[in-house]
Amino acid sequence: MSVPGGKGKAILRLPKAGTIEVAPSILSADFARLADEIAQIESAGVRMVHLDIMDGHFVPNMTIGPPVVAKLRKYSNLVFDCHLMISEPLKHIEHFVEAGANHITFHIEAAGDPKEVIGKLHGFGCTAGICLNPDTPVEAIKEIASLCDMVLVMTVRPGFGAQKFIPEAAKKIMKVREVVGPDIRVEVDGGIDPQRVPLVVSYGADTLVAGNAVFSKPDRIAAIKAIQEAAK
Repeated sequence: MSVPGGKGKAILRLPKAGTIEVAPSILSADFARLADEIAQIESAGVRMVHLDIMDGHFVPNMTIGPPVVAKLRKYSNLVFDCHLMISEPLKHIEHFVEAGANHITFHIEAAGDPKEVIGKLHGFGCTAGICLNPDTPVEAIKEIASLCDMVLVMTVRPGFGAQKFIPEAAKKIMKVREVVGPDIRVEVDGGIDPQRVPLVVSYGADTLVAGNAVFSKPDRIAAIKAIQEAAK
C-alpha cells in the first residue's frame, strides 16, 4: 500500500477499489487521547482513519489542523483520510500533505477550480477525493469525478457528529457509482452504523465512515467488527 510520493518519501495510499473499508472518524473520539484511540482502531485491522478538518467558516465548527495531523502521523501507520470541510482548500492542501495526509477529500461547494485542486494533490503524491453535501446534486461533480480516487457522499450535513442519517442523500450513492464505475472508491459519511451499512453497500458504497458507531462504544474493536460483518 505504499508508493513513492511527496518529497521523495514513501506514503500510504488508499486501498484499491474492490474491497469494503471501514474508516473510523475521530470526530467522535476522545480528543484528549487521540493517539491511543487511533492505535486501538488500528489493532482492529482497519486500514484507514477519517480525520475531520473543520475551519469554523465553511462549517460552523472547528476541529484540528496540520500540526495535530503531523503529531498523529508519528503514532500511526493507517492511511490518513483527511476530509477538508474548509473554505478555499487550494490554499491549505500542501500543509496537510506535508503533515502526513495520504488522501484528501475537499468539497465541491468550496472549490473554485476543483480540477486545479485535484491536479495539485496528485502532484504532491496524494490521492484526491471530491465531496457532495446532502443538498448538492451528483451533476455538480459529473465532469471531475473520474479524475478523483474517491467520491464522498455526505448523509448528514457536515460540521457535527452524531447527526440523523438522511435517506434521500444516501440514494445519491447509486448515481455516483454509475458515474465513476467500479475502479473509484465511493465513501459515505454520516449516521453510518451496522443497521444502515447493508443499505449503503447495496447502493454502491465501499468506504464506510463511522464515528459515533465506533467511538461511543466501550469496545471499539467489537464496534468495528460489527460494521465489517454488516457489510458482508
